[in-house]
Amino acid sequence: MRAASEAGTGVARTLSVGTLSVALAALLAFGHAPAGAEERAATESGIVIRKAAVDPADGPAVTPEATEGAAPAAEAPAAEAPSPPEEPAPASAPVPAPAAEGPPAPVAPSEPLPAAVYARLNDSTPLLQRLTGKDREAIQAFYALGNFKPVWIENGAFSAAANAAIARLREAGEDGLDPNAYPVPVVGKLSRPDTDAEIAEADLKLSASLALYARDARGGRVNPAAISKLLTPTLDLPSADAVLTRLVAAGAGAGDALQIYNPRQPGYLALKKRLAGLRAGRTQGAPSVKLPDGPVLKLGMSDPRVPLLRSRFGLEKQAAGTLDAAPGEADAYDGAVADAVKSFQRSRGLPASGTLTRATVAALANPSVPKTAASEADLLVNMERWRWLPAELGPDYVFVNVPEFKLKVFRDGHLRDETRVIVGKPTSPTPIFSGMMEYAVVNPSWYVPPSILKQMLASGRTAGFEVVRRGKTISLRQPPGERNALGFIKFMFPNQHSVYLHDTPNRSLFSASTRAFSHGCVRVDDPFRFADAVLPTWTEERLKKLIGKGERTLRLPEKLPVHLAYFTAEVDDLGSYRTLTDLYGYDGPMKAALGLAPRSEAVAKGPATAKRAAEATRTPPRRAASREASRSERRAAPRRAPDMFGEPEGGPVYAYPQRSFW
Repeated sequence: MRAASEAGTGVARTLSVGTLSVALAALLAFGHAPAGAEERAATESGIVIRKAAVDPADGPAVTPEATEGAAPAAEAPAAEAPSPPEEPAPASAPVPAPAAEGPPAPVAPSEPLPAAVYARLNDSTPLLQRLTGKDREAIQAFYALGNFKPVWIENGAFSAAANAAIARLREAGEDGLDPNAYPVPVVGKLSRPDTDAEIAEADLKLSASLALYARDARGGRVNPAAISKLLTPTLDLPSADAVLTRLVAAGAGAGDALQIYNPRQPGYLALKKRLAGLRAGRTQGAPSVKLPDGPVLKLGMSDPRVPLLRSRFGLEKQAAGTLDAAPGEADAYDGAVADAVKSFQRSRGLPASGTLTRATVAALANPSVPKTAASEADLLVNMERWRWLPAELGPDYVFVNVPEFKLKVFRDGHLRDETRVIVGKPTSPTPIFSGMMEYAVVNPSWYVPPSILKQMLASGRTAGFEVVRRGKTISLRQPPGERNALGFIKFMFPNQHSVYLHDTPNRSLFSASTRAFSHGCVRVDDPFRFADAVLPTWTEERLKKLIGKGERTLRLPEKLPVHLAYFTAEVDDLGSYRTLTDLYGYDGPMKAALGLAPRSEAVAKGPATAKRAAEATRTPPRRAASREASRSERRAAPRRAPDMFGEPEGGPVYAYPQRSFW
């Protein structure tokens, strides 16, 4: 009777490990049975079920898709009363008119040149291999608005707008794109006038190249989901007709209008500047030279092939004489020749030894674009990641760079605060995406996700938890308190991954250099200082007065963008370039997708398969990061036996440090 009374009033009691395990097994077995069956099973097991109403402050019931905590869900709208059945229409009622059909198909123009454009658009032959069918349809709709007249070619030559846009296509390499991906057609170069079909082909292919450039500049080159299902940025890919309309209207400024599609954030521009510096010493476009077979040449040797090298690098036919030495021999492989060879090797990504090797001889005979060096590939990968972020981050936003283990708060475009964070383990990575922070919850409860629930039941670490029935779902709830897994406050930005920013009772882990310990959420150091930065009307002192007074939701006056990003190379505020650990092994697959490395160098397609790929290659970035994270966690952990949240059983009361790391 007492158990039934408690169940009726919604009061939960703490359960023993044995009772809890048996009860959960019974409850889960009747997860989809009628409520009465569940209550009978619970009563027989000696457990009291707390029926919790869905509250936006609590968050929804935990589902198998949850990672580290459930995101709040809106209350379900009340069911509307069923409408009475409609009376049958009388026999004399008029028959409803058929639904309106779509716009009629365009009619072929009568003029020869527009007719040639129309015919080429209706030809199934691709304009560009990478152009999507949707973009081709958009190009067709764009030309249909102008009665299929060419937009880039006037009187057999490119217009001013076309020439400006073509100049930007040819400089695509400045932004880390491949100029060869956007071919520029040729017009007016034949001994005879171009035919209508040739003009139509050239006009449409230029449109296709411009549309593809704009799409790639906004992040269309790589499908993030192919790298990992946890890479879920919202890409703002422009439609082909919108791009062409903008460029045509820009006239002679079409090149600048096309450049706007590339990122403009300072972080991207700093990487772009460094890329230009790396490529400054290259000998692109230099003439090739085919050397006869011969031995490897080192400094001080002589060889009849040396005069060919001197000619190739623009050196004197022989070293000039000095007061102490006579002029050198023409076939002497001296310091000047060795230095020129070394510079060439560096530009082609070869070992810069200055020795004329077989690989160097082969590269000298190949006039193609130099091979991308490893450092340049790192730049290009991270420049591509900037394209995954919104074109405008917003004047106020929160930015988390996962491999850096750091969070930054920007106000009015300027850095206001920053702090250390703990991110997801390599086995449970923090997802990469952008969201909108809507509210914070002080004194939050924690509903254990299924992925952790099994571990808790197996280890028996369930003291202090309550079993809660929320709708048709059974879950474990940890009440608010100093030992709650979410700490004293959490910051919510609803998303498909059910992750968020939150406090933690385990302060010791913030002292580790590699802070990858969570199940996917981001734990914030000194969260009250962070709350002071994102909640304008709530100061740190005012928030701390709410501790221990029950769960409370604090809504932001305006939604605040939150960007969870993944950059392994960056230029810091002092202009220094640095690389960071590839925590989740994403760099390899990114380089392969961009054509910067062979597929064999891609360690994994995502976190789920990275471990198997790492064991096969024996050079696993994720495995190494995992070992470092484990070592850091052991060093930072208390010497006493920790419980599941990292704090010693019966340890000291949670206290924030007086000094902040902001």
